[in-house]
Amino acid sequence: MKKLLSIICITVLFSNGNLLSAQTGYKVVNQIHLEGDGGWDYLSVDEAARRLYVSHASMALVVDLKTGKQIGKIPDTNGIHGIAFAPGLNKGFTSNGRDNSVTVFDLKTLEIIEKIPVSGKNPDAILFDPFSQKVYTFNGGSSNASVIDPKLNKEIATIQLDGKPEFPQTDGKGIIYVNIEDKSEISVINANTYKVEKSWSIAPGEEPSGLALDKETNRLFSVCGNKLMVVSDAVAGKVVTTLPIGGGCDGVAFDPATKRVFSSNGGDGTITVVQEENKDSFKVLETVTSQIGARTITIDKTTHHLYLSTTEFGTPVEGSRRPPVKPGTFVVLEIAPIK
Repeated sequence: MKKLLSIICITVLFSNGNLLSAQTGYKVVNQIHLEGDGGWDYLSVDEAARRLYVSHASMALVVDLKTGKQIGKIPDTNGIHGIAFAPGLNKGFTSNGRDNSVTVFDLKTLEIIEKIPVSGKNPDAILFDPFSQKVYTFNGGSSNASVIDPKLNKEIATIQLDGKPEFPQTDGKGIIYVNIEDKSEISVINANTYKVEKSWSIAPGEEPSGLALDKETNRLFSVCGNKLMVVSDAVAGKVVTTLPIGGGCDGVAFDPATKRVFSSNGGDGTITVVQEENKDSFKVLETVTSQIGARTITIDKTTHHLYLSTTEFGTPVEGSRRPPVKPGTFVVLEIAPIK
């Protein structure tokens, strides 16, 4: 039966010339082993400096993308979730969920400049918006967002949200989008007024986490807990279509050059690659093997390489929600298109 299915799959692939011509394939090309144990969340690429920032337990680890080696770290970021950059100010920012703060650091020297307390609880995702020149933290424990002036290193406003926020995106023109996980919707924030202008349901998607944006076609990509990628029209505020993805996804990346969307399915140890053919047509190109636990993802748009962090796991303990982490196995997977 398996042999028959393989023959059928091969026949279908070769009968679809468009699929084969569009599909280059992706594979793991490097494993970057990093220090420390404990949890992890978002990764961010500073493309100008050719550096990768990786959240890990209570520090942000910094990798030189030219050598694939760790070159530094930002310590004392308790419960770090995300990393954002304000390159014009030579400042980076981490969201520290356990002590409700944002660490400000120098992008060149990695020295800590200041730690900013925020009024929201558990600042999770973090975003620098080039339009408003403000930093936003999305606070999962208080269902709001904190607005920080990066010149003053000070919180200047809060934005009440409909529910628990997950990942945001900015269009760079005054609009910020954010997934609302417990309401299964997307909210739209006006960066001039610091208010929510509207929200819409992304049903049948449930519990959205990662969010990506194609600024050219105004399409938003929400990856959801029920193994769906939901594509929304960011202008009309409605669902365009859905596509199947793997389980345990917590992140999504978009490559504007290839018009491809990548969901990181940590529960399956896979990446789902989706091709945007036009603003209303999408298809799954392939499923790439990554590693169990690799649930968050970022992309280097200059090289088209993907980066995902994970670790190896031990035998689950009875009564525990998660299997234990094997010490000394934290790694970043580098995945590249096959040429």
